[in-house]
Amino acid sequence: MSTILNPLYFAVSWVIVTLHDIFGFIVGKTSHESLKWSLAIIGLVIIIRIILIPLFVKQIKSQRALTALQPKMKEIQKRYKDDRQKQSEEMMKLYKEHKTNPLSSCLPILAQAPIFFSLFTVLNGIAHNHPHGVFKGGNGLGTAAFISAQKAEFFGASLSDTFLNTHVTSTKIVTVALILFMSATTFTTQRQLMVKGMPKSDNNNDMMAQQQKIMLYVFPVIFAVSGVNFPVGVLIYWGTTNLWTFGQQYYVIKRNPTPGSPAYIELMEKRAKKGIANPEAAGTTQTLDSTSGSSSDSQPDIKGEKEGQNPQSPQRKQPKKRKPKK
Repeated sequence: MSTILNPLYFAVSWVIVTLHDIFGFIVGKTSHESLKWSLAIIGLVIIIRIILIPLFVKQIKSQRALTALQPKMKEIQKRYKDDRQKQSEEMMKLYKEHKTNPLSSCLPILAQAPIFFSLFTVLNGIAHNHPHGVFKGGNGLGTAAFISAQKAEFFGASLSDTFLNTHVTSTKIVTVALILFMSATTFTTQRQLMVKGMPKSDNNNDMMAQQQKIMLYVFPVIFAVSGVNFPVGVLIYWGTTNLWTFGQQYYVIKRNPTPGSPAYIELMEKRAKKGIANPEAAGTTQTLDSTSGSSSDSQPDIKGEKEGQNPQSPQRKQPKKRKPKK
């Protein structure tokens, strides 16, 4: 297994060492070693998340496709409510027909798993004098970088230390704070998506809503329990990637929300108040009325009626008087 992942260990460690050297030109080559290593891990997050933007776009498209399929999914659930197996089969057919998958929302997390594991292995190797990747090099660069990384700290806690493998009180406090931050940002990011980014559903059998609820409550608990085994550097990585996800998701929900979601309704109300055309009404120039939601073009021209003038209609002819019959 280690042989298979060696290229990934090398890639992760090379990026960290390279970023460490780049930040050396900014903050000083022979000073602020701990700061440079911490910034290198944050830089690794930024690079990985930029690479994963296409997956994030695919995740958004899949979520919106599932939202559009909700009526058909409810119909299948109602039709086969007494046959769970048949219901699952029909659901899978529906997903295959429309080329979507409810698990697509997990794609960014799954894609980061190898990077997460590689960083964990590299930092764990630093703590136990077992270098991986670039740190394993025998050309002098790897050795110097390895010694520097071993001494690197984050608020007094070594980047390679975990909650369980240290007896230093300050390190335990820092790791607990980072674990709580990691779990809290995971919960907040998922809640942001559920409250603002998804259409509300009153159906308790809504598969997508159930999946989101599981992610909302289960993931933070998993991270909190397993976080005691994570090196400080890995906790920094995961906390930073949560912040990136929150900001990226906030931008999408704010600027391009899912139709039917609370954020979408808020955006339409703001556009209606400003008199901006509704993008859903393709091929028309009608605007939404801010109170009734009707088209402003459909309102009669009261002023024109009172004055008896209408520039778009022909001039009104006066009726002729009829001659009285003898």
